[in-house]
Amino acid sequence: MAVEEPRYTVLVSDPPFEVRRYAAFTVAQTQIQGDFDAASRSGFRRIASYIFGDNLQAGLGAQRKISMTAPVTVVPEDQGWRVHFVMPSAESVQTLPQPLNPQIQLRPVPEHETVAVRFSGFTTQASIQQQTERLRAWAKARQLKLSPTAQIARYDDPFTLPWNRRNEILIDLMP
Repeated sequence: MAVEEPRYTVLVSDPPFEVRRYAAFTVAQTQIQGDFDAASRSGFRRIASYIFGDNLQAGLGAQRKISMTAPVTVVPEDQGWRVHFVMPSAESVQTLPQPLNPQIQLRPVPEHETVAVRFSGFTTQASIQQQTERLRAWAKARQLKLSPTAQIARYDDPFTLPWNRRNEILIDLMP
């Protein structure tokens, strides 16, 4: 079953690295405390609950399921982690049902450019650090100015064999 992903155009391709221009999209996000793995699990469950119907659709007074998309993205923050799901492209902050859980926020993300590196396996602290350093070195060699924050994007369910997993480190380009 195909899962929708955010739309982007590849501006530079140098496998496994890319520079991408993402179209605007909307995310459902939550802030989580704890280590990476615990935050990933808790954040995923919280947002999954929202898309599976823990919400209220304005005008209908009813709950509504929202299609699953990929990736699930985890971003380090000062007080923990921000976990977000990209919402289906047909949705916006105005059309999405309101979360019943006040710890979930809906946020528009404007069009932006990002550098990316794709890798397989588990997203361990070591693999995340290694891939982030590789991506930053690649971007620096091309004189690209990057945001200080790297995002960890995971595209597969936890039952996917490690060598078949698609993971990415994404870092926004500075204007």
